[in-house]
Amino acid sequence: MGFTISSKQVLQVLHILSWIIFVGVSIEAGSFIFNAIYSVGFNARAADYFQLQHLFAFDKGHFLVQLLLMTIPGVLKATLFYQIVRLLMEKKLDMAKPFSAAVGRFLFVVSYLALATGCFSHWGAKYAKWLVQQGVTMPSNEVLHLEGADVWLFMGVILFVIAHIFKRGIELQSENELTV
Repeated sequence: MGFTISSKQVLQVLHILSWIIFVGVSIEAGSFIFNAIYSVGFNARAADYFQLQHLFAFDKGHFLVQLLLMTIPGVLKATLFYQIVRLLMEKKLDMAKPFSAAVGRFLFVVSYLALATGCFSHWGAKYAKWLVQQGVTMPSNEVLHLEGADVWLFMGVILFVIAHIFKRGIELQSENELTV
C-alpha cells in the first residue's frame, strides 16, 4: 500500500510555492525602488540598508545606477514568477493536451526573462566590481542580490532549448490532429 502523489497535487503545491516566491521577490524589487527614492530624496542614511553608504557618499549617480542594476533583475524575477502563477491560475496547463500554444508562449517568455535576469545580474556584479576598482567600498554580490548570474543564464538557455522542442511538439500535435 504505497502513497502516491498525483500531478494535480504537485501542481497545487507548486502554485502555492510560486505565489510565496512571487510575493517575496516583488517585495525585494520594491525595496530596491523605495530605497533609491528614499535615499536620494529624503534621507541619505537609508543607503545603509544595502550597505551602499560608501557608494552614496562617493557619487549619487553611481549609487542610482547600482540600485537600478539591482532592481532590474528583481523586477524580472517577479515577472517570471508572475508568469508561473498566471499559468497555474488560469488552468492553461491541460495534461490531456500538454503541447498547447499557451504553454509554448509561456516557455519562451520564461526563457527570455531568465536570460535577461542573468544578463542584468552579471552587468550589476561587473559594475560593482568596477566601483571597487575605483576605490569604493562595496558589499558582496550576495548583499547586492546579484549572485547567480551564471545560473540564470544557464537556466535561460535550457528553457530556450526546451521551448523550441516544445514548439516542434506543438507543430507535430497540430499536424497529427489534421490527419485524423
